[in-house]
Amino acid sequence: MDDRTEFSPGQIVVLKSNPSVRGAVVGVVPGEGEHRVKVFAGREIQTYFASQLQAEDHTEDDAAQILSCEAFHACLTARQIRHPSLSTLYSLNAARIDFIPYQFRPVLKFIRSDRPRMLIADGVGVGKTVEAGLIIRELQARRDIDSILVVCPRPLVTERKWQIEMKRFDQRFTHLDGPTLRYCMREMDVEGAWPEQHRYAILPYSLLDEALLHGARGKPGRKGLLDLNPPPRFDLVIVDEAHHVRNPNTYGHQAVRFFCDHAEAAVFLTATPIQLGSEDLFVLLNMLRPDLIRDQETFEQMAAPNPFINLAVYEARSQTSEWPVRVSGALDSALATSWGKAVLRHSPEFIRIRSQVAARRVPPVDRVQLITDIENLHTFSGIINRTRRRDIGAFTVRKPDTVVVEFTPEQRQLHDGLLRVQEEILVALHGDPNVQFMMTTIRRQAASCLYGLAPFIEEILNRHVGELVDEGGYSTEWIPGGDEMGTIQDRIRMVVERARALDPQDPKLDSLRAILRDKQKLANNKVMLFSSFRHTLRYLQEKLGADGIRVAMIHGGTPDEERVELRRRFELSRGDSDSLDLLLFSEVGCEGLDYQFCDCIVNYDLPWNPMRVEQRIGRIDRNGQRSDTVAIVNLITPGTVDADIYERCLLRIGVFESALGGSEEILGEITKEIRNIAENFRLSGAEKQAKFQQLADNKIRLMQEQDQLEQKQMELFGIRIPDDQMRKEIDDATSYWLTPTSLRRLVARYLRAGGDGQEFILGRGPLKTLRLAQDARNLLLRDLRQLQRQSTTFHRQWESWLRGGEQRLPITFDAACAAQHPEATFVMPLHPLVKQAAAAVDVRQPIMTALKAGSKSVPAGRYGFAIYQWQFRGIREDLVLMPISQPESVAQHIGRLLENAVDADTPAHVEAGDREALDEEHYRRWFDARTDHRSRTNELVRFRRESLSTSHHARMALLNEQFGKTDDAKIRRMRQSQIATAEADYARRTADLDAAVDTADIVWTPVAYGTLTIVET
Repeated sequence: MDDRTEFSPGQIVVLKSNPSVRGAVVGVVPGEGEHRVKVFAGREIQTYFASQLQAEDHTEDDAAQILSCEAFHACLTARQIRHPSLSTLYSLNAARIDFIPYQFRPVLKFIRSDRPRMLIADGVGVGKTVEAGLIIRELQARRDIDSILVVCPRPLVTERKWQIEMKRFDQRFTHLDGPTLRYCMREMDVEGAWPEQHRYAILPYSLLDEALLHGARGKPGRKGLLDLNPPPRFDLVIVDEAHHVRNPNTYGHQAVRFFCDHAEAAVFLTATPIQLGSEDLFVLLNMLRPDLIRDQETFEQMAAPNPFINLAVYEARSQTSEWPVRVSGALDSALATSWGKAVLRHSPEFIRIRSQVAARRVPPVDRVQLITDIENLHTFSGIINRTRRRDIGAFTVRKPDTVVVEFTPEQRQLHDGLLRVQEEILVALHGDPNVQFMMTTIRRQAASCLYGLAPFIEEILNRHVGELVDEGGYSTEWIPGGDEMGTIQDRIRMVVERARALDPQDPKLDSLRAILRDKQKLANNKVMLFSSFRHTLRYLQEKLGADGIRVAMIHGGTPDEERVELRRRFELSRGDSDSLDLLLFSEVGCEGLDYQFCDCIVNYDLPWNPMRVEQRIGRIDRNGQRSDTVAIVNLITPGTVDADIYERCLLRIGVFESALGGSEEILGEITKEIRNIAENFRLSGAEKQAKFQQLADNKIRLMQEQDQLEQKQMELFGIRIPDDQMRKEIDDATSYWLTPTSLRRLVARYLRAGGDGQEFILGRGPLKTLRLAQDARNLLLRDLRQLQRQSTTFHRQWESWLRGGEQRLPITFDAACAAQHPEATFVMPLHPLVKQAAAAVDVRQPIMTALKAGSKSVPAGRYGFAIYQWQFRGIREDLVLMPISQPESVAQHIGRLLENAVDADTPAHVEAGDREALDEEHYRRWFDARTDHRSRTNELVRFRRESLSTSHHARMALLNEQFGKTDDAKIRRMRQSQIATAEADYARRTADLDAAVDTADIVWTPVAYGTLTIVET
């Protein structure tokens, strides 16, 4: 026999000198005397001479295990547990939460990204905390997560939001206060390790100060973060409300950057709308991915194609017959940017989409997928997830109500006189151009509540009078003031007297009283009231409290303990004597908190920023709201700038009827223009109204048109974008072998094998009881010790129960049941019991089985099938199970048929000819997939190499420029160090890309052979 031609890729061979060494041929290297054969055996590739090997004899099935259907299913589940796949979600059915498809989108992006770093910029109420929990689950499925740090605003610590939410994922976090944080840092300094009891920790922004970074001055023993060697390293850092650290000049920013720089993975959460190209977005992405977003220039180059990609999405959503031409034009414009020329032109996905659009043959259903594909071309799509409320539909029906409250003649006189005198004082001091922004606050305060402002008017107006002479030599004898003349003191005195003489009957307060009376008649009597000003809130608290309404106030200065107590009282039923009916909130006081038990908010005054309005409404209109509708009551006073903004802008934008839609860029521009018009001192009231109307007629109308296009698209296609695509992505990432049914099957077999065939899982419903005697628990404890010890709560609890004396343990495999029964142990893919069961399954040899299944789609008959394990190597390693069968009528249904199969009456035997045919079909698929995988790897590596080169050269140019501009020796040494680090990083990452090309392959091993008998149904 000619040894040089004996073997081919895919063939199963054994080592002649040791037949227990068995593997699959993955390549043949020609040689002069004898070919060398690469064989995947065990977990690595070994090279042998052809004469050392012989083909495995397939004529006998005795070497293979013959398994029942139940055992066969359990074996496949065990493989999925032991080898987590990038294409499979392990967080599905793995937390005590409701299944909501869109919450898994950032998880999929995260596990498939080249680095575990992501900015989740989802809309208010979408569920960013849950999404972070799902990411924790996926990381835990793939490796031991020993430490997690959550950084968030203090109110979220006070309300225990993260602690409560993470209990749904069976995680236990501790809060770090000042003394505890200092203790952790001392331990890190002395022991070189973060204390174990605080490795899952929550840290408020308020502790991120100079002392934390640099140590306490005057206390040599108290080191700062920057002094610690080694530094604290967390497996995952989660930064909630990340917009708080968008200013690089703050200690908070520097501390968060420090933690992220030394973390394996990082996730930023923010509901603030991101305007692409903004300084804020650059800062956040630079903190997350300094390797990719190195500097402002690189960021701007990467961002340049995005407006054209957004335009392409907009045109693809349109109903015009010329949309393919317009989409092609937008993509060509993206390609014309510097980033397009350097990077996009090499992207296989960009090339495919451009060709598809150019062909102009895109059916409506394919266009849905095309729109999603174009959105994914966004240059930051791999590191940003943005799920907007409009993408996922409404949680509730919003019922807005406008209550118009006119000023009385006396109130109008006070309002106008106050603003006029204040303007004149500021103009005299600073000149016209500087007044517009200085008048903003008092203008909004006066529109909010004259009665609350009245006690402070004299102080406000007199605050700057003394500066008139000191600063500019202006006389205080008189200032021209329209129809009024006289000394400035006389004019101030007149305004103050009008404030003191106000009729105590306040029409706006009376309107609020009527609203509250009506609400108290309903089953849910809770009301949240928002105002931007504390003087308004204090006034309302005093007046409404005197009316007998149980009212309290939360603002930015409310102590933590009081905040917790007030929320608790607000949630109590009205019959409780300690209950609150009304809770007053400032803007800061409500950030990040959930009040789903309340279904009514009152806006006593309104922010000018539409997103701020959305954040207020999002406190109650969010996932988990108990009512079908939420009431939004807006109190508006005509003749104020707030009323003009409300009528001509906020109402037109539609924020009160539904969650904000429209382009984020347009929304950012609208917000900026609203402020510019409102603060323009030179414009008269009529001119401002005209400007607001012009804004509504142009940019706000454009937002409305985009929303209408999407609505028409829904009506035309009968589906949502991207809701349908979300579900498809989740379906594609769902594995039957990880479902509760499959897990229970695997665990039950494992327990029976160690207990003489007894059943240890008792109960017919989803809530079950695990009953194990001490001997059985000891055996499980022995197996548990064979696993790598994890620092998770459920690992510790499971070990504790095995060690204890209790024989019964309530368990469930069902997420919904786990949510209803927090006392039950939730057995999901990450639980150590499941991992023990998977480890006990022998997967070293292929298995045999005989199955049958009913089908309406496949002709009755007996078919052979095989399952192979494919291990993808290269830039993104993965492992999947690949079922093979013939003919094609069976092949396209084989996965679903195997899931629903039962034991057949025939013996488990596959004829040699049938097995060879299956191996040949598998080899054909493997060869095609391998070629495609190598091609895609080459394209992806080239794409990343271009991107890396572009960002590296931009970074180096900036560093060299900075180096040349300074003569300071210390700064020059620092720049030289940065240049050397950047060069070394570039060389390392380039080498990694080269290695990915060299190792790109699909290594396969046979898992199972069997027969499937189809019975018609």
